Amino acid sequence: MRHVFIPIVTALALGAATPAMAQDSGGQISMQIALDVATGLGIVTVSHTEFQGNQWEIEGRDRLNRWMEVYVDSRTGEVRHVNRGW
Repeated sequence: MRHVFIPIVTALALGAATPAMAQDSGGQISMQIALDVATGLGIVTVSHTEFQGNQWEIEGRDRLNRWMEVYVDSRTGEVRHVNRGW
């Protein structure tokens, strides 16, 4: 009986599982998209990422280890500003 009971319980548990639904972001771009924008501008190592309501602030270093800061609009994904530590 035990050999039949475990597979039945497992099947019932898997059947009852529901996939996690993503929260509605209200038209905001994800952090991953903002990071993709920043890496497209030259950031190769990210040290800090912060969501500030209407923009993503991403800090990091370029391939020459120079500090960079990129501000990405949280609705459009457009670059608002780039600071480079020359």
